[in-house]
Amino acid sequence: MCWSATADLAAGSVICALGVTCVARVRRARDLPLAALPLVLGAHQLIEAAVWHRGGGTGPATLAWAIIALPLLAAYVPLAVLTAAPPGGRLRLAVPVLAGLATAVVLVACLIDRAPVADIRGRTVGYAVDVPAVPLVIAGYLVATVGSLLLSADRMLRLLGVLTGVGAAVCAAVWRTEFVSTWCAFAAVVSVVLLVWVRRPSTGPAPSPPVLS
Repeated sequence: MCWSATADLAAGSVICALGVTCVARVRRARDLPLAALPLVLGAHQLIEAAVWHRGGGTGPATLAWAIIALPLLAAYVPLAVLTAAPPGGRLRLAVPVLAGLATAVVLVACLIDRAPVADIRGRTVGYAVDVPAVPLVIAGYLVATVGSLLLSADRMLRLLGVLTGVGAAVCAAVWRTEFVSTWCAFAAVVSVVLLVWVRRPSTGPAPSPPVLS
């Protein structure tokens, strides 16, 4: 989320461009889902620009925003981290993946039961979603998203997990004061880190030298 429709459009466009670059720079097929995450985050910002223009309320844009923010990311992030992990580093990710899938199922059921409502609050947008056992659902969401990154065997992804946890806490605190929404800046930082991640030097075995006959 950003503080206006214009900011959401600008941030979403930049983040999508970073996502295209991430995907284009991928060296291993298993890294592709995680490299495509900025495309999801960028699309999320662009969708919220439509929510701003509609003045909040219900509707396709609000529902699409909630689907991406809630069940999609809860399931997508841990599965993408799992896909990128080497075979020896996948077992440790079982808990975040299961937590993400369970949380996603609960959130999908909530969105089916009652449509989300967006409320423009100055320079922020509030989203009302009827979720039972909120602390438990939030815990499952954080275990799935932040936890999967922190448990990754990749040092840069663990760093991204730390940044994600701290950044999410700061953004949530600022958003709760209804001062200004800074999620778009957080999404941009995540996208830049992922761009550096996909461009990291390959750690695989060096190619064999050609045999001269």
